[in-house]
Amino acid sequence: MTMKPRDRVLAALDHREPDRVPIVIGISNATSLKMNTYRRLKDHLEIKAPDEYLYHWPELGTARLDDLTLERLGGDVRGVLDREPAAVRARNHSRPPGSPRFDSWGIGQVQLAEGEWYPGIHPLQHAVTSEELEDHTWPNMDDPSRVAHVHDQARRLAEEGRYAVMGIPWLLFPLERACGLQGMDTFLLNLAVRPEFARSVLEKNLQLCKRLMGHFLREAGEYLDLIKIGDDLGTQESLLISPEMYREFLKPVHAELIAYIKDRTAARVFFHTDGDVYPLISDLIEIGVDVLNPVQTSAGQMADLEQLKRKFGRDLVFCGGIDTHHYLPHGTPAEVEREVRRVIGILGPGGGYLASAVHTIMNDVPPENILAMVDAVKKHGTYPL
Repeated sequence: MTMKPRDRVLAALDHREPDRVPIVIGISNATSLKMNTYRRLKDHLEIKAPDEYLYHWPELGTARLDDLTLERLGGDVRGVLDREPAAVRARNHSRPPGSPRFDSWGIGQVQLAEGEWYPGIHPLQHAVTSEELEDHTWPNMDDPSRVAHVHDQARRLAEEGRYAVMGIPWLLFPLERACGLQGMDTFLLNLAVRPEFARSVLEKNLQLCKRLMGHFLREAGEYLDLIKIGDDLGTQESLLISPEMYREFLKPVHAELIAYIKDRTAARVFFHTDGDVYPLISDLIEIGVDVLNPVQTSAGQMADLEQLKRKFGRDLVFCGGIDTHHYLPHGTPAEVEREVRRVIGILGPGGGYLASAVHTIMNDVPPENILAMVDAVKKHGTYPL
């Protein structure tokens, strides 16, 4: 019997087998398409829909998919996003063309080429003292324009009852915000040589993340099935920092944020972290992560899907696993189909798997391969596998 998308997702989250493996696509910066790819996909499908950006942020470059495209792709989840404060959006909209774009944290994106932006301005790059932290203009997480739309959007989706609903407040990632404020090299150095200062930066970020999360969950918490947070902790071959450093500095931060969330909503915690994070998976389970995304199969031990499923599959739901390093950009549709079938065959049994690309589908991915991916999930992801 065919299930509604939300029921399909909830079954997978409960480690039960739904009618087919659910699909997560098009709802966050970690699961959507870059704008040029989205345009080519719409042209290929002959769908006439306006170009819209996630978070109303063109410099992010990630598309907010229209309903017709989401339907064709078979997406089972819909997202509810916050926004930057209205004054920040207005300031960036009216700035001179090509000039840096600054977010509410004071982090600036600079234009590298037409349509290509990079977070290259770090307002606390040279800070090393608590006084310099106090002098920084921190974001106002109480600005009502951040979440003014959230309640109505989340309630509408929940009352429709068709799709699972994921809350996606913007970048509530304490380490990523620290790296944005100081630059990655600088902040990671401070973790090693100025640990108390680094701890202060993380604590300040945590309190701000909790502040915005509190507002977001007051508006939408009762309607959500999933809530997305995270921090990129891995590289292609290893961790960004040692397990010991993670457990000393970041694990308590993540644990406190997750506990704060779980006190305010029944939504499952969807944790995004790129790279080879295998050595930290037990830690993430311990602090309450329910769903791990994106399962970067091109990165170190994350390629061993059998081991991931065997060791962690009873305690964790996996979301992702469809390679964006080789198969989606460079494979044929037939190769994409075979890879999707392989991943489903390993991660899908018993439920506990949501099919998705490994992070954003970039501008080098042809529309035929995107369709091959989702159609392969529908074809090969029907239970029993």
